[in-house]
Parts: sequence; C-alpha cells; structure tokens
Amino acid sequence: MTIDDRMLAFVTEHRWGVLATVKGDGRPQLSTVGYAYDPEQQLFRVSVTDSRAKTRNLRADPRVTLHVASKDFWTWVAVEGTAELTPVAADAHDDTVEELITYYRGISGEHENWDEYRGAMVSDRRLVVRFRPEHTYGQLRG
Repeated sequence: MTIDDRMLAFVTEHRWGVLATVKGDGRPQLSTVGYAYDPEQQLFRVSVTDSRAKTRNLRADPRVTLHVASKDFWTWVAVEGTAELTPVAADAHDDTVEELITYYRGISGEHENWDEYRGAMVSDRRLVVRFRPEHTYGQLRG
C-alpha cells in the first residue's frame, strides 16, 4: 500500500470529510465528520459518541476510510486506515477528554469555556476514533 505525501498535504488543509465504516452486512456506512490530522504524528482524530452506528461498526471491524473533497469536488482524496477507539469519556479530566481537547484545537482552535466543553464530552459519552494513514488514493487537480 502506498501513501502519497501530496494527498496527505491536501487532507491537512481541510477539516471536513466523509468517514466510511463497514456495517455488519458488509455495506459501507457513511458519516459526515470533522477531523483533525496531525502530520507530525501522522494521526487522524475524529470525535464520536458511544451510541453511533460508526462507533459500533468500528468496534466490530476497525477498517476505516476518510474521503475529503475540494469545494468543486474535482480534487478528492481517500485515506484508508485501521481505527483505534479511546475509552468513553468518564471524567472531565480523563485521558479521553484531554484527547478530545486536542481534536477540538485541531479543528477550531481554542474553546471559549473549556470547563463547559469537558462536561459536555462526558455527558455526551464521547470518545476519539484515531487512525494512521495506511493507503491514499484520489485525484489531485492543479
């Protein structure tokens, strides 16, 4: 499998995409998601809730593909990987919440009220899907 650095550079410039997981019947389950990519760690992070279909799918089959497109849709990149799931946020200061803060900063910068954010992550039963790029493909234009 190959990783094209130009494709990862394109993905690094964006924050929104479509995450594909595999349902029990083998069909893809697609979700529009925000993602944060850390090029130094070569790590994607996506925030999800414990009750979502994509979370259940990833627990059963960790294969994941993130599809990212330009505004005109002529440039697009798909990144394949194998997902890891953090534990569900259980305390406002646990490791999962700290990683959710890293995710948030990667997408939006600083939050106006981190205590409120921390509490919401616990009450929403959020966790982080993380994966490293294993294969890229797509179409890069101009």
